[in-house]
Amino acid sequence: MVVIAVSLSYGEMYKWMDEKGTVHFADDLSNVPEKYRSDAEMRKMPKEMSPSGVKEEPALPVMMKTTPSDGVEVNLYRKHELWLTEVLLNGKVKRHFILDSGASFTLINRQTASELGITIDEYTPFIPVATVSGVILTPLVTLKSVQVGKAELENVEALIYTMPSESEGLLGNSFLNKFKIILDTTNGKMTLFGMQGQPSPDRPGGFGRDYWVGQFRFYNRNLGDLKNLKAKSEAKGGQTELNRVNNAIRYFENQLGELERKASSAGVPRNWRE
Repeated sequence: MVVIAVSLSYGEMYKWMDEKGTVHFADDLSNVPEKYRSDAEMRKMPKEMSPSGVKEEPALPVMMKTTPSDGVEVNLYRKHELWLTEVLLNGKVKRHFILDSGASFTLINRQTASELGITIDEYTPFIPVATVSGVILTPLVTLKSVQVGKAELENVEALIYTMPSESEGLLGNSFLNKFKIILDTTNGKMTLFGMQGQPSPDRPGGFGRDYWVGQFRFYNRNLGDLKNLKAKSEAKGGQTELNRVNNAIRYFENQLGELERKASSAGVPRNWRE
């Protein structure tokens, strides 16, 4: 499959699909085959201003730094029924986070966000989070890096949310699902093996089917939930909540578009992207 590479800095982009279901991108309409031009979709590049005047930042792909092939072993310690490990955020702030492979996102509290210099403004996406007291809108940010032992990821999504247990944070699937994890609770150890291997026909981009299907389902599910919430917000007439939800929708559409470009470049089959 051939995909035309485009710059992610300025201008317009055209998206089109061929008869095999492969999505392509081009930075000029003349680069789209004539028979597909009438169906090509023109899209604004991420750094342009949207019609609403909100500046959309480019999607930041999660990047994995070097992880030893034999895995990274890290120490765990137990607190009541929970397992915790030390993490290094943005290369400068250390915290002890609860391990939770059932959580979609990593969580940091407001104090940690302040120490990292993270600010929340009118353009910050907020997403709904279910709590014991109901559903609340919670800020979603991107951490420059999260490091556990010698395993490190860049551009990790995290929610700013202070847990009632006064825990420093939670290490969720925005970090954990990039690794195969082996827990040794007897000895208080965790070993992380990078999920990305050598690209091959059955592992496009170095990842297997489950990874790609999971990524697309995650972003599509969040978009569906947010669009339902938008309809409720419009019915209630709450402008602040509506603005936050719209920011989140733009964010996830941007992330999904970046994932689509990455998948097309890697040759991921169409039925892995539903």
